[in-house]
Amino acid sequence: MSSVPAAQRGVASGMRATFQNSGNLLSIGIFFSLMIVVLAKKLPAAMVAGLAKQGVPTNVAAHIAALPPVSSLFAAFLGTNPLQRLLAPTGALSQLSAVQRKTLTGTSFFPHLIAGAFHQGLVVVFALATTLSLFGAVASFLRGSRRESEPSSPPSTEGV
Repeated sequence: MSSVPAAQRGVASGMRATFQNSGNLLSIGIFFSLMIVVLAKKLPAAMVAGLAKQGVPTNVAAHIAALPPVSSLFAAFLGTNPLQRLLAPTGALSQLSAVQRKTLTGTSFFPHLIAGAFHQGLVVVFALATTLSLFGAVASFLRGSRRESEPSSPPSTEGV
């Protein structure tokens, strides 16, 4: 706030808070959208390969992999494994061995299945965040250090 005249610091603080809140909301929207775009590109292939490796028929694996990546992301955040609910109606679970069923419906298979695509999404998001931060730092540096001089006497309150 030292770059703003003392009489205007309240207004400047309010504007700073408004822009900070707007920026937080905007960045969440942008970064989350980027994460979903990367997951939409990378997750289907990983899901088909991982499910097929456990004996799930390729057509069933492709159908599950075609579901929106947001559902997989939120399932992982909530700590649930949606594969049992997705595979049971297709009859694919009943065709698998007990070991394969236990693996697919266990607590570690699903997070490991989406981990690679999620990591790639995080790399993209953090690369963008780093780039934007560096851009902001360069813009701030190029702006220079301009400080408003403090008035020698308090502002006049006449007419108020």
